[in-house]
Amino acid sequence: MQDFGKRIKELRQKAGLTQQQLAERIWVSKAAISNYELYERNPSPEILIKLARVFHVSTDYLLGIEEKTQTLDLSDLTDEDIQVLENTAALLRKKNLEHSHSKKKKREREME
Repeated sequence: MQDFGKRIKELRQKAGLTQQQLAERIWVSKAAISNYELYERNPSPEILIKLARVFHVSTDYLLGIEEKTQTLDLSDLTDEDIQVLENTAALLRKKNLEHSHSKKKKREREME
């Protein structure tokens, strides 16, 4: 959790929120937000989830486990819509994998 305070502060500032505004959104005190940002206190799992939802990032990002902030908000979609997106993502991954393999083979032929 060494980057947690830094990440919370950066995300809060990027969102244009004060510590008080963020505190009100997740039902904690302004002092709690300050303590998180100053590495003086760690949030409970419930608060961690609330913070991730406010900033549309994963809890792993907040905890410093992953570096990507990119997430996809699916909250207002139906189960059918989510399935369509998952299938589309799988097709794109497959396409990109095949493309990278063909590029690798092309480079290998050029080196011969």
